[in-house]
Amino acid sequence: MASNTSKTARASVRAGQAGQGGALSVLGEFKYLIPLNGGKHAYVRNLTNGKTAHLRTDSEAFVEEIRVLAAAGHATKIRAELNTLAEVHPGDGWDATEKRLVEAGVFEG
Repeated sequence: MASNTSKTARASVRAGQAGQGGALSVLGEFKYLIPLNGGKHAYVRNLTNGKTAHLRTDSEAFVEEIRVLAAAGHATKIRAELNTLAEVHPGDGWDATEKRLVEAGVFEG
C-alpha cells in the first residue's frame, strides 16, 4: 500500500538522514564523564560511536577512551569537566585523574 506522505515531508526526512554521517548536533549540555564510586569509576560517554563505557579511572582503558575523544576534538570540554569534578568532589581524586591523563599525553595535539 502506497504512503500518502507529502513531497515536503519526504524531503525533510532525507535531509535529516543526510546529516547522520558523523555530524553531530546536540541540544543542551552534554556530559562526557559521569562519576561513580567516589571517582574510582566513571561512565565515559563517547559521541563518536554513541557508546557509554563503564571504566576504572585508573585503568589504561579509561586513558585510551579519553584519548579517542580528545583526538576527535573534545579535549577542551573534557578538561573543563575534569576541573569541575575536582571542584565539586574535592576528595574523589579527579585532579589526580587529570594529571594521569596529561602525563599520558592524552590532551596533546
